[in-house]
Amino acid sequence: MIQHHHHRQHQQTSTTLPPHPVPLSTPAHRSPATPSNTQSQPPLALAPLSSSSHRLPPQPPPALDHAITPIAHHSAGPAPTLARVRLSDISPYDGAPGGPYVRAVEALSGSLMRHNAAVIELGSEETPLMRCGLEAARLYFRSRSQNGVFKGGRGVYMYRAGRPVEDWDSSPPCMAEIFRCMGKAARSALCALARHLRLRSDVFNQLLDDTPLSAGEVSSSVLVATYSHSSLQNGKGAIGGGKPAANGEVEKGLLTLISSDSPVLQVCDPNGRWYLADCGSAPGDLLLITGKTLSHTTAGLHPAASYRAAPDFSLGTNSGGRTSLAFRLMPQGNAILDCSPIAAAGHVIPQSYVPISVSQFMDDLSAEEDVVCNQPNNTYVARNDMNKEPSLRSVLSDPLS
Repeated sequence: MIQHHHHRQHQQTSTTLPPHPVPLSTPAHRSPATPSNTQSQPPLALAPLSSSSHRLPPQPPPALDHAITPIAHHSAGPAPTLARVRLSDISPYDGAPGGPYVRAVEALSGSLMRHNAAVIELGSEETPLMRCGLEAARLYFRSRSQNGVFKGGRGVYMYRAGRPVEDWDSSPPCMAEIFRCMGKAARSALCALARHLRLRSDVFNQLLDDTPLSAGEVSSSVLVATYSHSSLQNGKGAIGGGKPAANGEVEKGLLTLISSDSPVLQVCDPNGRWYLADCGSAPGDLLLITGKTLSHTTAGLHPAASYRAAPDFSLGTNSGGRTSLAFRLMPQGNAILDCSPIAAAGHVIPQSYVPISVSQFMDDLSAEEDVVCNQPNNTYVARNDMNKEPSLRSVLSDPLS
């Protein structure tokens, strides 16, 4: 009888959302930060709602797979509940926008605005591939560590599609398949963010490599496999490939997707609080953060996220070390970063966001990184402020803007 009663309660609380489409914006929608009906819901905009919940006693949150449990000893503050959206819900398709697509777009953009991060859930076909890629990368790095190829308990490998590989034994397996899988997810996320800004979903495609690449062309985007066998000191070396700073790293590309087998990555929210962003994540979960290129292209509407390894992170609970796969969606070097589509959509463009080539933009960021890294430790904070994009509040309060 008890089991039968619980079964009836589960059936009552698993009612799906009504399939009515919700418009992406209204005439009064002036910026993506404006609250909407979907954003005013609890943090998980995709969680099922029950039409009979007002007649039932309070129940614990049923969707454990759509919540991220905070781990206090790893982060500087309590971890928020990041929005989790399915890749299948944000993938572009022909036809009118349906309810799942609209809700996923709103949830993804809202989570980035509130927490500077979101989670994309892969499907049943992609999840085993990501799990295989993490395990293969771990075995690859551990074998090379034992052979003395790299020292210090840490290894980094970067894969670019189209780059000739003379010795296939010199790279981890499955890199080409992982690159295509995460590249598809990154492009789908970029299309969803464009749609939320009232732009065409393909408005940023002119910045990206052609799909597939032309013969003899090497991809601008990069897949970074990282392995850490010892503790990560001072929050450095979270996902590899960048120049670590005392206050964390800031992604330079359009956006980055990260999959790992151990929680360690902290993200700084818009209020300056650090939290553990990848706790509770599975191999089929991709943590999404945005970079400086997207921030400039959207005139600061999607600021770049700062991230770091948890300062108190220790691999004592995971004797096999930590492995991560990070896909950085990068623009082509000869592309032009231009905010004119943002202005055409009715958004305010600060005067500092002028058209600039990607190659010049990256050179300027590298020069700023060199200045920051060469400063003494007591000047890190002051110099790091140079890399931060202006907040919406500062833009609105600027009389020139």
